[in-house]
Amino acid sequence: MNVLNGDLAFLPLGGTGEIGMNLNLYRCDGAWLAVDCGIGFSGNDSPEVDILMPDPSFIAERHRDLVGLVITHAHEDHLGAVAHLWPRLRCPIYATQFAAAVLRRKLGEAGLLSQVKLHVVPQGGAFRLDPFDLRFISVTHSVPEAQALVVRTRHGIVLHTGDWKLDPHPLVGPPTDLEALAELGREGVLAMVCDSTNAMVEGESGSESDVRRSLTSLIAAISGRVAVTCFASNVARVESIALAAEAAGRSVVVVGRSLRNLEAAARDCGYLERVPMFLSEQDADDIPDDNLLMIVTGSQGEPRSAMSRISLDTHPNISLGEGDTVVFSSRMIPGNERAIMMVQDNLVRRGVRVLTDADHMVHVSGHAARDDLRRLYGLVKPRYAVPVHGEWRHLAAHAALAREEGARPVLLEDGDVLSLSGNAIEVVDSVPVAKLALDGNRVLPMEGGVLAARRKMLFNGVVLGSVVMDQGGRFLGAPKVSAPGLLEPDDAETVRVTASFAQNLAELSDAVRADEAGLKEAARSALRRALGRKLQKRPMVDVHLLRV
Repeated sequence: MNVLNGDLAFLPLGGTGEIGMNLNLYRCDGAWLAVDCGIGFSGNDSPEVDILMPDPSFIAERHRDLVGLVITHAHEDHLGAVAHLWPRLRCPIYATQFAAAVLRRKLGEAGLLSQVKLHVVPQGGAFRLDPFDLRFISVTHSVPEAQALVVRTRHGIVLHTGDWKLDPHPLVGPPTDLEALAELGREGVLAMVCDSTNAMVEGESGSESDVRRSLTSLIAAISGRVAVTCFASNVARVESIALAAEAAGRSVVVVGRSLRNLEAAARDCGYLERVPMFLSEQDADDIPDDNLLMIVTGSQGEPRSAMSRISLDTHPNISLGEGDTVVFSSRMIPGNERAIMMVQDNLVRRGVRVLTDADHMVHVSGHAARDDLRRLYGLVKPRYAVPVHGEWRHLAAHAALAREEGARPVLLEDGDVLSLSGNAIEVVDSVPVAKLALDGNRVLPMEGGVLAARRKMLFNGVVLGSVVMDQGGRFLGAPKVSAPGLLEPDDAETVRVTASFAQNLAELSDAVRADEAGLKEAARSALRRALGRKLQKRPMVDVHLLRV
């Protein structure tokens, strides 16, 4: 079967074999449906960029058949790429009130808000995008209004869980709708595409209510300035921190743009009504240390985040030192360990006490652990299980659990096309997949020339030669060589390379000197020869040629 002719198929373009960058496609009877469109953070294997996203080229080429993009919840790895990729998709978007509020701010900043048809769907609401009959089921997660998506077609029902957990006391929003899931199971589910993040964690994921109690007692016992860093989108956690601060007689200051944006979105949707409006970071110096609590962005050690700058004492408004405390009310996302530890180490070096979930009950995961997964399989009873959203070890552990619970698991790589029609589901095709990088405001291909050159410069350096010559082809003065990160300006090796470069240029023929393009390439070759092999590097080489 070819993907273009299939009846019902599932195709992940991002989100399998790694955490983040979710972009999933369903195809039915000639139409396409997209679910989520998120970003991921780069790791040690791609230090040349900070933010990655899936390349949507496959579905962009078929955007006329794309009936819509459905957002399951308001986390960056599920909606963070929308404002960057929507111009290539050009389809309507469907989301709950809170996710839509977050999206409006992003689309507005990108100048796209007036172009995008953004439809707000009630929690648990049903809607139809022919030939897909869709319905949300409310689930608990570490963000308000997370929804699982029921994809009903003439070929069968697929449950796309999104991110979820079981928490009887989620504090913000309803608990997971177990009865709706059980009803779906009684109806009969062909396949369940399910979150695998905590598939290796035994037990249950824990309750936000336990974190609230722990934070309240912990903050009451701390003196000096207190800063708490958490995921900005975890409205229940932000509310818990604010209530704990209020109980301890502390005013709350928010530090970081993403927190201010999420606070605005939350209050617009009726959340955070129990706590006063937060103060700005400019107010921090007017509050006594023992009466101040700051909620700060940067729990994952992001280089330009507020917490990272505070740890380096480069933040324009906030400083922490001896006698102050920072609480990391979050988990380490795989790949961010080194960055987080560096921030924590810098804080400790400044005399700050650092507390984490290894010291106190200050965090529970928003993802289902193994007992939660077992309960979900018992309710939904899918014939087939498709683990997604996790590294390969998480997918494999999830697959083994699904098999124990009576479902047949299918493991996919990004780009695999899973046929969901007929008597058995199977991988029948694959499509090209790639990653894009967000570079400032530009979206660049990871394998394109700009980032390839940056990788080469990062590991091998760059050498730049500068040459001045007159219209007759005579070199004026001595050439200059600059090699930042490789050679010091006054180093003996720099002097040797510069002299060798000048000698090589002097040997160029009159014919070469008269040909502009040929001269540029010959000059680069002359500089490469001058470098030789003593550096044991292959730096990027370029020559600036000025004719006067």
